[in-house]
Amino acid sequence: MPEPTAVESDFFEVIGTQRAMRRLKADPVPEEYVKKVIWAATRAPSGGNRQGWRWVVVTEPEKKKKIQAWYHDGWSRMTASGYGAGANLPADEKASNDRVMKSATYLAEHMHEAPVLIFACSLTGNGDITSGSSIYPAVQNLMLAARALGLGTALTTVHRGYQKQIRELLGIPESVETAALIPLGWPKGKFGSGFRKPVEDVTYWESWGAKKA
Repeated sequence: MPEPTAVESDFFEVIGTQRAMRRLKADPVPEEYVKKVIWAATRAPSGGNRQGWRWVVVTEPEKKKKIQAWYHDGWSRMTASGYGAGANLPADEKASNDRVMKSATYLAEHMHEAPVLIFACSLTGNGDITSGSSIYPAVQNLMLAARALGLGTALTTVHRGYQKQIRELLGIPESVETAALIPLGWPKGKFGSGFRKPVEDVTYWESWGAKKA
């Protein structure tokens, strides 16, 4: 494999240190940065170049508080059902899982303090993951652009349990899916490599379960 150029090195540094940042400062994010990350999102490919995405940016405190209350209720219901307990995980994975669950609970309790909430909305799919899947490369573009600017993000879908209420609050048509909710802000922690399994552990060659010798 050839050595990466300086530009590629920067690109892979962004990817290698991008992780979910759920603890965000309340400090405002300049509007130009919000527009810049959405610009990056809209550079993503989409099926038939239909670009069936819309982005709803929420900064109004009262709206954020309502969204946080619904989100927190949904998260509490999930954890009460045993979601994310990780009891049978190997030690290294359990330690990572415990950290994730703590930060996810923090987000549920403090989401309204994030300066910006962005809803990634899909105009296509009507709940079908295949025809509506173009939204997710766009979301990843947004999150990578945020990382490049020093902004933290996290992709979550917990809000979808209250999608009806959120649609009403934000005037989103019933035909539109709120595919993801991305809090955006300056992180309280530091960027860095999160726990990831090695490529060799998750890659098969030619058939399922077959690995390189």
